[in-house]
Amino acid sequence: MNAYAPSARPKQTKRLIIVIVAVAILFALLIGWNTLKAHFISQFMKSMANPAQTVSTMTAEYQDWQPHVEAVGNVRAVHGSDLAFDVAGLVASVDVKSGADVKKGQVLIKLVDADDRAKLAALQATAQLAVLTAKRAKEQLAVQAISKAEYDTDMANLKGAQANVAAQQVLVDKKTLRAPFAGRIGIITANPGDYINVGTTVVTLQQLDPVYVDFNVPQSALDQVRVGSKVQISADVFKGKTFAGRVTASDPKIDLATRNAGVEATVANPGELLMPGMFTKVAVDSGGSKRYLTLPQTAIAYAPYGDTVFVVHDGTPPESGAEGKSAKPKPSADPKHADPKVGPSHYVQQVVVTVGATRGDQVAVLSGIQSGDVVVTSGQLKLKNDTPVNINNTVQPAFNPNPHPVEH
Repeated sequence: MNAYAPSARPKQTKRLIIVIVAVAILFALLIGWNTLKAHFISQFMKSMANPAQTVSTMTAEYQDWQPHVEAVGNVRAVHGSDLAFDVAGLVASVDVKSGADVKKGQVLIKLVDADDRAKLAALQATAQLAVLTAKRAKEQLAVQAISKAEYDTDMANLKGAQANVAAQQVLVDKKTLRAPFAGRIGIITANPGDYINVGTTVVTLQQLDPVYVDFNVPQSALDQVRVGSKVQISADVFKGKTFAGRVTASDPKIDLATRNAGVEATVANPGELLMPGMFTKVAVDSGGSKRYLTLPQTAIAYAPYGDTVFVVHDGTPPESGAEGKSAKPKPSADPKHADPKVGPSHYVQQVVVTVGATRGDQVAVLSGIQSGDVVVTSGQLKLKNDTPVNINNTVQPAFNPNPHPVEH
């Protein structure tokens, strides 16, 4: 048996080497597979973590802003009155239609006045007799045919008769209701045959052009609202329409309860659309206009720690291995109809901004961006720093400084 031992050892050694090599190859393949799998997983996770998002954009540009003091107001007629009779009586006739435009002095309603006119005629006859008597008395006094006392009595009777005529004429006139000024009457509540008591309103009369608009401003804004300041009036019922006027008066004291002061503006009312009692919005020009970078309010991400926007850059993010930032994308001549950008050739960076006043759908940006920066206006919820984006401006958010509700 010892003669065969040396020949068996080389075979065992060869087998051991083969096993070791096989195990090494297996380990190498396993390590390579795990490395390759980790690489693919990493690439997949990167693509899933920051996929390209579709957004709409707008170029930040300067616009003129007119500072305003805003308030709510009520329309009041320059001349407005609820008309009533000073005397009681039966309605004889209604001489105008409800809602008609009338002239100053035009007859509106008449009461039955036959008895009063008869009394007036009798008193006028008495007054005419007194005139003749006084004339004869004057002639007789000239030739001393009567005493001075008789002459004085005749003159007193004349004045009394004339006073009675005047008083009765006033009573007759009160039976006729006339327009004290030109304007538009409302709905007439009296009809022929109705009995009207003293002081009962039978119709309203309002002068509608121009009109007053009364509003209040806080004492902190009084230095911005002066007599002569321009005002713009709008009402929800007249969508897209404004009425121009000027401040014409203000109260000389501050209300102790509200610390506000009353202000009156006189406003042109073409078409007589504004009506007394109507609720309005008031914007008073305060100072000269200023220029601010202007964006849609939807472009701003408001947060307690600071307001931000996403600014778009060309190319790919610096950390992706690309050459870095290039020139900013040029905005379309008409963003609402721009062709969508194909491929994620842009990326975004989040920038902290300081915002100012708002007007309608717009907001003024005081700092953080520059004119010409392309800013994301919708789709921000999907974004973070360096997110690649596709730009599609076929639909843009509202950007109206004076928006009005649209009825469907």
